[in-house]
Amino acid sequence: MCVRYIRHIYNRLICLVCPHMSSQVSASRGLHSPDKLGTFESSHPWQLSASTGQGEAGSGDDQDIRLLSVSWNQDFGCFAAGTSNGFRIFNCDPFKETFRRDLKSGGFGIVEMLFRCNILALVGGGSNAHYPPNKVMIWDDHRSHCIGEFAFRSDVRAVKLGKDYIVIVLERKIYVYNFTDLKLLHQIETQSNPKGLCCLSHHANTSVLACPGVHQGHVRVEHFGLKVTRLISAHDSHISCMALTMDGIILATASMKGTLIRIFNTMDGTRLQEVRRGLDKADIYSIALSPNVQWLAVSSDKGTVHIFSLRVRVAGEDASNEQRSLEGPRMDHQNSSSSIDPLIQTNTGSNASSSLSFMKGILPKYFSSEWSFAQFHLPEVTRYIVAFGAQNTVMMVGLDGSFYRCSFDQVDGGQMLQKEYFRFIKAGLTPLRPSVA
Repeated sequence: MCVRYIRHIYNRLICLVCPHMSSQVSASRGLHSPDKLGTFESSHPWQLSASTGQGEAGSGDDQDIRLLSVSWNQDFGCFAAGTSNGFRIFNCDPFKETFRRDLKSGGFGIVEMLFRCNILALVGGGSNAHYPPNKVMIWDDHRSHCIGEFAFRSDVRAVKLGKDYIVIVLERKIYVYNFTDLKLLHQIETQSNPKGLCCLSHHANTSVLACPGVHQGHVRVEHFGLKVTRLISAHDSHISCMALTMDGIILATASMKGTLIRIFNTMDGTRLQEVRRGLDKADIYSIALSPNVQWLAVSSDKGTVHIFSLRVRVAGEDASNEQRSLEGPRMDHQNSSSSIDPLIQTNTGSNASSSLSFMKGILPKYFSSEWSFAQFHLPEVTRYIVAFGAQNTVMMVGLDGSFYRCSFDQVDGGQMLQKEYFRFIKAGLTPLRPSVA
């Protein structure tokens, strides 16, 4: 690796060039810890834009705007929307638009937040991209400065931010950088990954990354703190969607078939549970695990969001403690890879498991699968990402600019009740294939 100085932002900037990694990094020295950064409440000028603006959800003239992407922040308390002329930040409870940058110079196909602070990862998108799709800009909006740039020879598929890491996903490789100085820490080879599938844990005491492996249907799990790599044979066909709990101990995956969702212990790769979305093939858009690891939500191209009751529990977890829930389940019992018994409880009967499961030796496999406990049928046919809100609520954000909040009965299940609906961007779908993270 060679080092050369190129320019100044705060102090000196260094350019780290690695010919074999097909990328170039420009990094600011002395970056601030994410814990000390501001929040999205200011209105500093966007130095690279021709115009700026702020407003209420759905306000303004959105007729010419295309929604390119939507993505949750790390605690699911807000989400970012990348548009054909900038980006917008929305708070979920109460629902409102809290921040926006409207640019005449182009749009963003990827907007990744760092919790609620002023640091963003931006990748250009749409027909009039603000940046090329092979470049990641780490932007400090509080100071209106770019504090890091990453350039690659191929398009960026996804970016994940954590307190310690910046993860950049290309189609066949993942780069992991140290957040403080933007030094390259890991390079991970994957199979073809056009969706940019990658998960990063956000618990203060764990550092876990999950991504497709090099073989079909395999998931690679990196426990950075433990310096342990696990390879999980999750499905026979290609992985289409995945999700981690906040501490990275539980992994949920779906394949291109979209009929089954499987739940694994990432410490040793053990399969803990299997639930069934349906019998026919579906494109799974999003998987979410509740903070207390009691529920799992799935959205797909079938227009129905399914809620499943999990038999996965974490020893000592106090579901009534809201702060503990936001931090994610504890892993005190995970001192050894064989300690998985506390993760599994006897099925309480909440899921609609087949009454013919005792005949699973002679009947098709799906008769022994666990079916969804609660459902919500979306009126719009579009891509939705899902997340769990406070108590027994589920949030759904669509690429048509719609936001739903629904509640479900934790005892009887059945059809969910719609509590809120907002049209946060009055615009049509982009003709391009949007990215959903």
